[in-house]
Amino acid sequence: MIDFRSDTVTTPDDRMREAARDAEVGDDVYREDPTVAELESRVAARLGTEAAIYCPTGTMANQIAGRVHTERGQEVLADRKSHVVKYELGGFADLAGLQVRMLDTDRGVPTPEQVEAGLVEEGLHRPGTGLLCLENTHNARGGLAIDPEKIAAAAEVAHENDVPVHLDGARVFNAATALDVPVAEIVDPVDTVMVSLSKGLGAPVGSMLAGSEAFIDEARRTRKLLGGGMRQAGIIAGPALCALENVESLATDHENARALADGLDEIDGFDVQPPETNIVLADVAGTGLDTAAVLERLEEQDVLATAFGPTTVRFCTHRDVSAADVEAALERIEATF
Repeated sequence: MIDFRSDTVTTPDDRMREAARDAEVGDDVYREDPTVAELESRVAARLGTEAAIYCPTGTMANQIAGRVHTERGQEVLADRKSHVVKYELGGFADLAGLQVRMLDTDRGVPTPEQVEAGLVEEGLHRPGTGLLCLENTHNARGGLAIDPEKIAAAAEVAHENDVPVHLDGARVFNAATALDVPVAEIVDPVDTVMVSLSKGLGAPVGSMLAGSEAFIDEARRTRKLLGGGMRQAGIIAGPALCALENVESLATDHENARALADGLDEIDGFDVQPPETNIVLADVAGTGLDTAAVLERLEEQDVLATAFGPTTVRFCTHRDVSAADVEAALERIEATF
């Protein structure tokens, strides 16, 4: 089976399994797990932030950020197709009592003018804007790598109006790789960032939330509130430390995505958006079938992908998919369609 459903399906390699076995552990709620402490310190240094906290999932990290940055009833500015809007079960409303003001953007990041127009001033009848939430890479728009300048321009307007900025950077290392810039350059204009370690980097569990020391202190309490306080978490932090060494391999995933996109685009009925990172979106309307039918035929050929719309299929390359797998998958898809 060749699995293109997501880079979350990556499995830990032998080095990660050994790191889990050998990890020095303690109770992390008591701040006594040295492996978790090392992971948090290393990630903060890599991102250029004062501190970081290890969370079970990226969704939890985003929700912690939303809750800590804001007051209940405030508004969050976010792209209409952003992960926090589409894929987190309305958590901002449910867990933090926030309203989301959705923006229609070009590449997933609002222009300074859109940010300015979307901001709401606090008053007798309005709660005001409490947070600007950005995303890089942008999942639902095809893994787009957003230029640091655009992140900075949007963030500047928010900061001028005393509104903090959170970056959903689940795949921000993919963005840095694609743009050939240090990841800290992308992160520098924002107040907080979430980074996933369990996607392209291949860790079995976990995401990081990074920001100022004061913010992370408060985030630690909120993580506990949401059930994310972990005990001997060094067992999973050890493999996560190994995952930090896999950033350079993301370039291979991007190469495989381009090869997959080129091959799919030559197959009748497939109209492919050129990938910028490891996500390939294919419009399959030309096959005369809907997404469900296409996915069913792919699975019959031992190829897995994901529905991303009525006639859109998402393919995601990752560490567990080789160039040979891409070639084999293309042969099977071409034979089927």
